[in-house]
Amino acid sequence: MHCQLLNSIHDIPACDWNRLFATPSDSENSRGALPYPFLTHAFLAALEDSGCTQTETGWTPKHLLVFDDATMDNSGNSKPIAAMPLYLKQHSYGEYVFDWAWADAYHRNGIDYYPKLLSAVPFTPATGPRLAIDNHLQSEDSRQQQVIHTVGEFLVGYCREHDLSGWHQLFLPEQQTAHWRDADSLTRTGCQFHWINRGYQGFDEFLQSFNSRKRKSVRKERRQVAEQGVTLSRLVGEEITKDDWDRFYHFYHTTYLKRSGNTGYLNREFFEAIGRDLGDQILMVKADLDGEGTVACALCFFDDTHLYGRYWGCRIEVPGLHFEACYYQGIEFAIERGLKRFDPGAQGEHKIQRGFEPTLTYSQHWLADDRFHTAVDNFLTQETPGVEAYQADCKTYLPFKQSDN
Repeated sequence: MHCQLLNSIHDIPACDWNRLFATPSDSENSRGALPYPFLTHAFLAALEDSGCTQTETGWTPKHLLVFDDATMDNSGNSKPIAAMPLYLKQHSYGEYVFDWAWADAYHRNGIDYYPKLLSAVPFTPATGPRLAIDNHLQSEDSRQQQVIHTVGEFLVGYCREHDLSGWHQLFLPEQQTAHWRDADSLTRTGCQFHWINRGYQGFDEFLQSFNSRKRKSVRKERRQVAEQGVTLSRLVGEEITKDDWDRFYHFYHTTYLKRSGNTGYLNREFFEAIGRDLGDQILMVKADLDGEGTVACALCFFDDTHLYGRYWGCRIEVPGLHFEACYYQGIEFAIERGLKRFDPGAQGEHKIQRGFEPTLTYSQHWLADDRFHTAVDNFLTQETPGVEAYQADCKTYLPFKQSDN
């Protein structure tokens, strides 16, 4: 086996890339019609073609392919048997696994932390596959292990050859963390808040799992939004018009500017591309206010098992509307579609009282400098119990009846 790095997602045909990543986000689920959206060829191409991921923004594409030498034809050609999204990073923005303190420690010791190699979905803290292996090898454990060993050995060698500080994988499934233990990669945990579908037939049945006080609070919150003259609609695919996209981007752009002082990581060209090429996996929640027209939009992605809340923007602040558009509408959609989980994005303890459960996330880290590798290992040994204790503490604030908690 051997590895090859690509300088662009367009260096591999979409059919070959998508064949490898054609699984839903729940890797234990059978292969479905809708794959994990953020590693489709269309999504990565939209990021690249719009200029969001390029050397100038600190995200240089270096996607990795694995080939089986035994299957090559006389011309030296074969289909890849595995793939990994990969970027050469010049900073840590847009990652959501915070290693700024590590970078600062490197700087204080006169060592460069950047560039580094990163396997992640840019600007997207959503758990999903990071190394995709051909479906035909799924039943051959020894072959899978050979792929993993080949990738790990190649990336370590690449980092050493090019004086990179290390390589990192962010938001990979827990079961994939075990793949990298033999590669001396360190596991880091984080915590997000996810909604879990326990077979609910409707939103009211979901609320019946709450204790009385919390149930009344959610109903009051939703009622207040309606009483202010807000009407919500959920649009998918071709139901989302060009005008809807124009309004959404204006809201996203101005909301980001107001809160962060910048216009956000993503531009209009990116949203045009995903609307055109990935629309069947996009949910737009639109909020119309009496006498004002559309005043807010939330944008989500979905596959066969998960819903992902990603972007939000508004032009008029309506009390409670953010919770309605970004959380409650998503829960209703997930129940209607029979989705297993709703990941509304990073952070947000306010999600707990609305039924989103603390959920551990995982990342993997290999550092070339043995001293810092040991130091980070010691740091994670202390950090991990704290994250697990935080998760346990958050569970005590969930709104569910005692028997359901």
